[in-house]
Amino acid sequence: MTLHEYLQGMKGKTAAVIGLGVSNRPLVELLARNGVKVIACDRKERAALGGAAAHYEALGAVLHLGEGYLRNLDADVVFRTPGMRPDVPELLEAKAHGAVITSEMEAFFAVCPCPIIGVTGSDGKTTTASVIAELLKAEGRRVWLGGNIGRPLLADAEQMTPDDLAVLELSSFQLMDMPYSPQVAVLTNLAPNHLDVHRDMAEYIASKENIYLHQSARDTAIFNADNAITRDLSGKAVGRVRLFSRQEEVADGAFVRGGAIWLRDAAGEREVLPLADIRLPGWHNVENYMAALLAVDGLVRDETVRRVAREFAGVEHRIEFVRELHGVRYYNDSIATSPTRTIAGLRAFPHKVVLIAGGYDKHIPFAPLAPEVVEHVKTLILCGATADAIERAVVESEAYETAAERPRILRCKDLQEAVDAAYFCAESGDVVTLSPACAAFDCYANFMERGRAYKEMVKKLGE
Repeated sequence: MTLHEYLQGMKGKTAAVIGLGVSNRPLVELLARNGVKVIACDRKERAALGGAAAHYEALGAVLHLGEGYLRNLDADVVFRTPGMRPDVPELLEAKAHGAVITSEMEAFFAVCPCPIIGVTGSDGKTTTASVIAELLKAEGRRVWLGGNIGRPLLADAEQMTPDDLAVLELSSFQLMDMPYSPQVAVLTNLAPNHLDVHRDMAEYIASKENIYLHQSARDTAIFNADNAITRDLSGKAVGRVRLFSRQEEVADGAFVRGGAIWLRDAAGEREVLPLADIRLPGWHNVENYMAALLAVDGLVRDETVRRVAREFAGVEHRIEFVRELHGVRYYNDSIATSPTRTIAGLRAFPHKVVLIAGGYDKHIPFAPLAPEVVEHVKTLILCGATADAIERAVVESEAYETAAERPRILRCKDLQEAVDAAYFCAESGDVVTLSPACAAFDCYANFMERGRAYKEMVKKLGE
């Protein structure tokens, strides 16, 4: 089905679009321009939407705003926002009355004319997807990068050709009720995350599984062999399974040998990428590259891989260097919205760091983070809603009790005070990193807003 055919089938119908953030704006515009009656729904009041409310109305959309924005969804099709569970009572009621519950991402899968490479996991999704896109572009392919990475692609589907490639970062929320899988599926790793939305870890894992469960025997699924959960899941894939590992030499996939990444399949093995060529720091980025190399194997030449690895400086908010001041280097790792991400970030530095952590509570245990803090942190600066829980996990850990040198722990009321505290306690040669282990929703709209606020604060230090 083409996008044109999809929209022709929607003509004259009523579509409710839930969530009027950046990702759904192109969807409202696309539907309205093609003769679809649109109900634009958002929990925000009109004033909070600013000029966007008038823009939607000018397109012909009817606004449902405020606390009761989901009541009486009289629509043929409902596009849910990715952060909304598909089983909220209002959606179930609409479904019972005959509405089709879908999403922008599901519609894109249905109409995309080119192969899709999808990436999901608890950590590393954005970097892996970005590296895949960079490799393909450097090889001269036309690439469409989007999904959870911030750019919705449905409206672009008409411009795509069968020779293009779409690279999608996919969240558990986007995958929850997804009936499609990409031709190449990458599962970077799995650890507890988003348990404030998912009922439990089992539901979180089940959501992620949709990235490969709907594949055909001709498709490829790529799994992290060093992660117990993803290794177990690999047995369910119906297509070709390829593994990547830092700990063992896998039979079909990517592994590390002699300071380089090697690829192996039935035809043989070859050295592809020296680790010294990878500009991004940390072993977690070695894993990201292994996953990416498997995703583009056969599409990108090895010399292109090495050139991109030497040049690619990474994605904003991911161990992003901000500045050096008085011999202290400041990094922005605001993407670290879970303990596992923060652990990976801490391990990327060869010496103990000054860590700024804390934020919104996603109901993820901090016990696994505690020994890493003891080992890798000289000063722990805590702020946000989870400050108490993180400090408790650290000081009650066996690692803290038995450590010859314990991290100093400081408490601050907000991020600005935490940055100021880091400035005064850090010494020449130190690293200060914002790697919160939590989401930003207690103080900021998202991790990007938090990261940019942090960078502005750091840039003003010493003024």
